[in-house]
Amino acid sequence: MSDLETFRAETKAWIEDNFPASLKGSSMGLEGESDESAKADFESWRQRLAEKGWGAPTWPTEYGGAGASDPEAKIISQEMAKQGAFNPIPLMAGMGVTMVGPTVLEYGTEEQKQKHLRGIASGEVRWCLGLSEPNAGSDLASLQTKAEADGDTFKINGQKIWTSGADISQWCGALVRTDSNAKKRDGISFVMLPMDQDGVRTKPIQLISGVSPFCETFFDDARAEKSDLLGPLNEGWSVVKRLLQHERQSQTQARPAGGGGSKPTLQEVAKGYVGTDESGALADTDLRNRLTHHLMDSQAHSLTTSRITAEARGQVKVSAAASILKNSATRIAQGKAELTMEIMGSQGIGWDGDNFSSEELDNVREWLWGKAISIYGGSYEVQNNIISKNILGLPENTQKG
Repeated sequence: MSDLETFRAETKAWIEDNFPASLKGSSMGLEGESDESAKADFESWRQRLAEKGWGAPTWPTEYGGAGASDPEAKIISQEMAKQGAFNPIPLMAGMGVTMVGPTVLEYGTEEQKQKHLRGIASGEVRWCLGLSEPNAGSDLASLQTKAEADGDTFKINGQKIWTSGADISQWCGALVRTDSNAKKRDGISFVMLPMDQDGVRTKPIQLISGVSPFCETFFDDARAEKSDLLGPLNEGWSVVKRLLQHERQSQTQARPAGGGGSKPTLQEVAKGYVGTDESGALADTDLRNRLTHHLMDSQAHSLTTSRITAEARGQVKVSAAASILKNSATRIAQGKAELTMEIMGSQGIGWDGDNFSSEELDNVREWLWGKAISIYGGSYEVQNNIISKNILGLPENTQKG
């Protein structure tokens, strides 16, 4: 038996022994549980994952991870899916596991790593990011939020927008202007600051759905310790480019078209709604052809992600590979939702009512939410610009940097 086969067997056994059966099929405990026993089981499961280091399995053990390789982390995810288990910690940590933590690992001092990483890896500390501003969206370098040195701290004033989860986060990683006389990309720094202070105020942004993770965030003489400056002063643009690469990388994992665990595959869904011919194949030939192409694209994306991840291991250099994968994942996720809507027909467009199953109602919401994938984390067009300049070598049509 190979090392990975042994690891898979051990992982399977550990999940069987530790995952509470009461949580199977739940929404990862993130949507108001009324059952007190379920809350207790969820907290117990979070603690077990944190002790195992599986909240952020590839992080070093000294910072709360498990020191696992990428193939081992993939096995952990696969075995959880097979048993209906889940890892809630990346969602509980907000932007911590996927974005802030990996950037601190690369740019942070040892003091910063010891101070921040374990709380992220355990899911006990939630992070948001203060990047976009009302007048600095895709042109992020136009930001105006200022940080002025004041003794051992920075005094921060300004406004951020689209700060996901800011109203429930304990810490924020913010991009601020520290030199107003420098070129706009040269006078920016990245600071980390606590949200629980008088100088920070958040206001949720209401969406048409009635709920939203987005907030406006206002800094009025907010304070950040100078020891929580991530990377060199006035070199925050390089730090945030790497952080955004981590964001895009986290958005490249398109959900497998075939489903997982007990969830039916897209092929099974299609056969259930459309029917089969005498040979057992999907009855609609054209749909069968398009579904096959979708499955091939999904598999190609997965293999390419694994290859690029392996090639990039240990490198801090910012590349355009994440932009390629982000756009690829966008096409696959939106394509799957469109196919599923078509397969379900009129049953795929219901919003509520007893005439629709929970799966049908979930899909229409996923279809609508999926439209945002090509916007957040840098729009589809922004990624294409990055690809055109950094891979295809096409001329710069805006600014260098």
